[in-house]
This record gives sequence, structure tokens and C-alpha cells, in this order.
Amino acid sequence: MGNGRDGLFDLMDAVLTSRSITSFAELSLSPVFRRAWSSLYKSLARSQPPSRKLMGLYAEQLPTASAGQLVLAGDHTAWPRLWSPTLQERTYEHQPPAYAEAAPVTIGQGYSTLVCVPEPQGSWALPLLHERITSFETPLEKAAAQLKTVCEGIEHRPLSLWDSEYGCGRFVQLSAEIACDKLMRLRPNRVVYGPPPPYPGHGRPAKHGDKFALKAADTWWPAEAQCTVDSEALGTLRLRQWSGVHSAYS
Repeated sequence: MGNGRDGLFDLMDAVLTSRSITSFAELSLSPVFRRAWSSLYKSLARSQPPSRKLMGLYAEQLPTASAGQLVLAGDHTAWPRLWSPTLQERTYEHQPPAYAEAAPVTIGQGYSTLVCVPEPQGSWALPLLHERITSFETPLEKAAAQLKTVCEGIEHRPLSLWDSEYGCGRFVQLSAEIACDKLMRLRPNRVVYGPPPPYPGHGRPAKHGDKFALKAADTWWPAEAQCTVDSEALGTLRLRQWSGVHSAYS
């Protein structure tokens, strides 16, 4: 953990026991931080946590296949830093507005988080990776890299959950080679296409086949299978499968 490991553990205790944190320097006032305020910065500067070794330790503690399929969840969160003009790599981030008329944009840094969901009920999770998204990469690239890192240390194939930001072709391409099942939410205006028809022999070959628009029921293909699952926690979940395209709605 480096030469600042003692101060780093005090810093983690201060973060975990503080109800709210308005500034980094405020953590030095915590009763469990038994050092001067300057040790806040020294603890981070002198510590180098071995992320790869820690990931191996996390993988050993995760539930095995006998307890059911391991469930992972990923998300992208913005950290607003509006009043920090000297902060490096500030970017424009999506942020839900406080009121309807406001623009859903803020200035700050984005963070990508990948967690393990250990229980089917409850709201707590085990954080595996929480990393800043640099200005040289996209949230989709960072999430795919994190998913690959975690899955390389897991013996059995997990299931990962993603919101509509990741329900796109780009993320599917980036994570196609990762040994992980993916269940992602799709935007209601998302349009997918079937395989292109055979080349007719003249003109430009078609790139897409029949259109499948989620908001237009008349474009839906005939369902190959339908399954209804009743659960007290989830209500009624209906799954339909259209020639390789899966949709879920409640």
C-alpha cells in the first residue's frame, strides 16, 4: 500500500463514517482521522494500492457458481466540478437536471463503476472498480475495459446489468469477446435491424434488413418464444424473443 498506508486507512475510515462530505479538506476534521490536515494529501501521494492484486482478492471472495450466476452491474456517474477551473481534464458530463427547464449537462469529471450484486433483494453492492473516465476515452470504452478486467479473474461466466446508455451497438462491439452475459435496457426510440437480404446482383449491397422499432408495434417481427415470470419482487416480467432480438418489459 506504500509508505502512506497508515494514513490511507485513517482516510478511508473518515470517508466511511462521514455523513456528508462537502470538501476533501473537511475529512481532516473527522474524529477517526488522527493526523494533521496535510496528511490527507501525503496519504494519497505516498500510497499506491495494487489494483491487480486487489482484484484477484475480490474474485476469490465472490460467490461461486453453486450459489447461482454471479451478477455484476455497471454505471457512469458525473462528479460536478463547476468552480474548479484549474482542475485538469474537466469535461461536459450528463447530469439529471434539478428542474425540468434546466439542461441535463454539467462540467466536471465522469466516473465508471462496476459492482457485484451479491443478493437478489436489497440495495447494497460490492464495489469492484471505480475509475475516472479520462478525456481520451468514452464511458463505453472504460466500461468494456473494466468488465474485461473483472471477468478475467472470475472462473464462471457472470451476468452484467447495464442501463440505456450502454444499450447500443458500440458497447456490444466493445464487449463482444468478453466471457459475460449482458442484460441492458434499451431506449424506447431505439431501432434495430435484421440481417440484410441476399445481394440482388446489381447496385449497392444492403447493409440492413427489416426494421424493428421498439415504439412502433407494427414493425415487430413474429415472436419465436414468449415466457412469463411471476415474482413478488419484480412483479410480472414478460420476455419475448424475435429472431435473436430480445425485449423485456413489465
